[in-house]
Amino acid sequence: MEVNYGILSLIPAILAIVLAFKTKNVVLSLIISLFTGTLIITGGNPWTALQSMFADYLFVDLTGSSSAQTLVMMSIIGGFVALIEKSGGAQALAKAVAKSINTRVKAQVSCWIGGLAIFFSDSGNSLILGPIFRPIMDKLKVSREKLSYILDSTSAPVCILVPITGWGVYIMSIIAQEYEVLGLLESDASVFMKAIPFQFYAIAALLLVPLIAFAGKEFGPMAKAERRIVYENKLYNDGLEEIASENEPVSTKAKEAKTRNIAIPLVVMFVVIFAMFISWGFPTKNIPGSKIRVALTSGYLLASITAIILIVKDKVMTFKECFDTFMKGIQKMSYILVIIVVAWGVGSVCSNLGTSSFIVESTKGILSPNLIPAFIFVIGAVIAFATGTSWGTFAILLPIGINMAHSFDVSMYVTIAAVLSGGLFGDHCSPISDTTILSSMSGACDHVEHVKTQLPYALVAALGSFIGYLVAGFMGGVWVVTLPIAIIATVVLYFIACKIWGENIPKHSADSLGSKVN
Repeated sequence: MEVNYGILSLIPAILAIVLAFKTKNVVLSLIISLFTGTLIITGGNPWTALQSMFADYLFVDLTGSSSAQTLVMMSIIGGFVALIEKSGGAQALAKAVAKSINTRVKAQVSCWIGGLAIFFSDSGNSLILGPIFRPIMDKLKVSREKLSYILDSTSAPVCILVPITGWGVYIMSIIAQEYEVLGLLESDASVFMKAIPFQFYAIAALLLVPLIAFAGKEFGPMAKAERRIVYENKLYNDGLEEIASENEPVSTKAKEAKTRNIAIPLVVMFVVIFAMFISWGFPTKNIPGSKIRVALTSGYLLASITAIILIVKDKVMTFKECFDTFMKGIQKMSYILVIIVVAWGVGSVCSNLGTSSFIVESTKGILSPNLIPAFIFVIGAVIAFATGTSWGTFAILLPIGINMAHSFDVSMYVTIAAVLSGGLFGDHCSPISDTTILSSMSGACDHVEHVKTQLPYALVAALGSFIGYLVAGFMGGVWVVTLPIAIIATVVLYFIACKIWGENIPKHSADSLGSKVN
């Protein structure tokens, strides 16, 4: 029998958010949140809670097969990115690309296009693009906050729209399980594909990035950040320390590195990944998430080996320096890995406390069936923001949403997409989300500043999506009508926000603005 902790189930989630903002220490906030959750479950006994925190949550989440695969994969990614950064490969590519990127608009749109291209990994997106575009953005006076926003807006929002990513496989596995229970015969892949046009938030968030770049209008904290770098030549707000993850080469010879030092390893990585995908039946067959992680890890590892061969051949670094750099890259990822593991624990303890069930039960009986998609979108956003995990939100809400849609004869595709959009929006904005943390780290931006500057823009896309789900709840699965409505609503809301709170930011080149930043 499930224990109902009622309003107490909200305490760990709220505590994690409040402490993250107050202390600016995400790890400490998550650990306190996790311990508080176990304290509630164990009846207030701190000694038992301490043991439970490790035995029932951290160790359990850490040793799960998918969790272990994720940790190994991210460690290899960290080593690869360090090689590319420290060898001078990223700087060489930035220098080559910068010749054709001479305006703030081109810099932002180019980074956005890069984000669309790296669709296979939400973490890989930020970790690869961040080091490449930091020097370009700095030269053209685009703020670190804007870079982090673009990285964040083209990571998970891209992955969630593609069925062959880990995101797609994970979501389809939940759909398949629920459809089997309900006796519905449609394949999980078919359901996922039909829900894609109703994933209003992912689509709106992606389209908002180039719109902002071309419009040249900013509002809220982002306007302040852009104004600071354009007019004051400052990378950071006063009082903030320089972010440590700068891409300084380990050798003076790295300044003479060639573009091939990053281009060839990236080609190797893509070839390996897609060769494995094709051998497993892509694009006609669904690929399990475990195999996708195997392909990604293999691709990054062989790309790292290729990078080392090129670096040693060009005498940029010795083999020992390469290996040490690779290991330091893994070490640099340790902070992120700790956050991810503890965040998994917080998600698990919130699940055992019944956080989502309490939220859903508190509002049951007051909704019209036509409002279910909009309602489920909001609930998903709240849960994902509070727990910092969209995947945990999907696991909790997709079964509820599918059953509600089936029971009340609401469009299944719209409801599923509403769960995904709500979870994505909450994850996108949450200060304890791994993708949010990776984006600020890769953009070398203060984490809290990234959250503050991104939130207003994410809210614009979320409000546009909410309007879309309100309409879709009454019109059903007619995406050719509801998707344009959601997009138009997002665009209108953006320009309204700019009209009330915004200002124009120059689109000039670095030459006309002056390229030196502090």
